[in-house]
Amino acid sequence: MNITNDIRYIGVNDHDIDLFEGQYTVPNGMAYNSYCILDEKIAVMDTVDARFGEEWLANLRAVLGDRTPDFLIVQHMEPDHSSNITRLMDAYPTLTVVSSDRAFLMMKQFFGSDYPERRIVVKDGDTLSLGDHTLTFVAAPMVHWPEVIVTYDACDKVLFSADGFGKFGALDAEEDWACEARRYYFGIVGKYGAQTQKLLSKAKTLDIEKICPLHGPVLTEDLGYYLNLYDIWSSYGVESEGVVIAYTSVYGNTKRAVERLADELRANGCPKVALTDLARDDMAEAVEDAFRYGTLVLATTTYNGDIFPFMAEFLHALVERSYQNRTVAFVENGSWAPVAAKKMKSMLEGSKNLTFAETTVTLRSAMSADSEAQITALARELCK
Repeated sequence: MNITNDIRYIGVNDHDIDLFEGQYTVPNGMAYNSYCILDEKIAVMDTVDARFGEEWLANLRAVLGDRTPDFLIVQHMEPDHSSNITRLMDAYPTLTVVSSDRAFLMMKQFFGSDYPERRIVVKDGDTLSLGDHTLTFVAAPMVHWPEVIVTYDACDKVLFSADGFGKFGALDAEEDWACEARRYYFGIVGKYGAQTQKLLSKAKTLDIEKICPLHGPVLTEDLGYYLNLYDIWSSYGVESEGVVIAYTSVYGNTKRAVERLADELRANGCPKVALTDLARDDMAEAVEDAFRYGTLVLATTTYNGDIFPFMAEFLHALVERSYQNRTVAFVENGSWAPVAAKKMKSMLEGSKNLTFAETTVTLRSAMSADSEAQITALARELCK
């Protein structure tokens, strides 16, 4: 794949993986992206996952022909991007590795060497000339590891964005970008919204025509669309108006209650209602939806004097990722001592700018005339 006249794609697709980072389902696989810049001097941008070392090296050699690379730029030290550093350094003894000081510390931890005689340490604003192409390095700490740098090529107006603007899915999978990019962002980067905002502010000063991430497709058209979504996500803004109902149900009574609530929300004109069963549906998609929409309904049972474990896991995931700027409502069920609403609210105490609905729905085992009236009142309140 030619990104530009001088920049080649040399990454790989992974259709063997079941869980990315040991937790995220990736039904359409993953792409591990790597690039090669051909100039008077040649720079390789990152490596790939260890399982694809041979395929990646073959891609690189096909691009190089009889030439030898001069630099390996390491933007991010997670093993899905760095595992073949040693392999490449051994294959090309004159190669120089270029990265941040924190990356070299990690390099020694991962591989036993930080290549003191074959390295260039760069910091924010440093440049590296390849000939026609001059690379400018931009520090991006905690997007989403502390050593991360991104790289801007002024010649071709390309931003190599590390894990920023990445998504789940191999490059040969046809799917909507935003859905899997959103799930990827909030699952992996979402905790670091403030740091992402700082990176976006730096990116706004650059003349960018293409974005080359380490996962997902190269972005070449309507970059404002992608930048706007990243701005919304990293500032914890509301992307779409709608209500997410996240629930757990032991014997089906809580499920019936939230289905009734969903019907009444739709009847009251709510533009979007999404139900997610936290015990059965993909937890990462539930987290994604909670950050996508402006209103969240949490529905669960009192369980061992606390809340059902899947709800606790979900709330922990939201709080960990700085959930904020939303309206939250509660539906609780308890046969003799319902405390679920109180427990859920307490888990959100540290979250910023949350508005809690005045109406709480309380079921005692199953729906009754009282709880049905509460459901009707909550639907009207949330659809004002």
